[in-house]
Amino acid sequence: MSDFSHINSSGNPKMVNVSGKQITQRTAIAKATMFLGNEVISNFTNNELMTKKGPVFQTAIIAGIQAVKKTSELIPMCHPLLIQGVDIDIQIIDNETVEVICAVSIEGKTGVEMEALTGISVTCLTIYDMCKSISQKMEIRNIKLIEKKGGKSDIKNE
Repeated sequence: MSDFSHINSSGNPKMVNVSGKQITQRTAIAKATMFLGNEVISNFTNNELMTKKGPVFQTAIIAGIQAVKKTSELIPMCHPLLIQGVDIDIQIIDNETVEVICAVSIEGKTGVEMEALTGISVTCLTIYDMCKSISQKMEIRNIKLIEKKGGKSDIKNE
């Protein structure tokens, strides 16, 4: 069990102590692909769909930003962080699919990978919620961390 940073010597869960770490610039970028289908995407005009609940992409971006800021309330071992930047982009990539990217940045002692992954997940769930009256055949696919900078190591997965 000693290989897991969130388990103490007694085998119980713990929050990692980051007090001895240096403050560094840290970023994380997560990506998802979402199948909406032609039935949904055909309703978009100028890269946006207005529904009874409001503009889909704009609302989803705001929901994703809120999720990033609340990650520590959702995932027990995540530290509360003073997020310095969140940028969420949603692009229609063909007549059935959108790509969602969430970039999070901070100057801190711990990374923001979970914040980026939480942001991307809630962004996609909000798109689903706002479009489900048109179709329930939508799928959230391939949620993954594509980049992490800062801390012990940098990662690039694309």
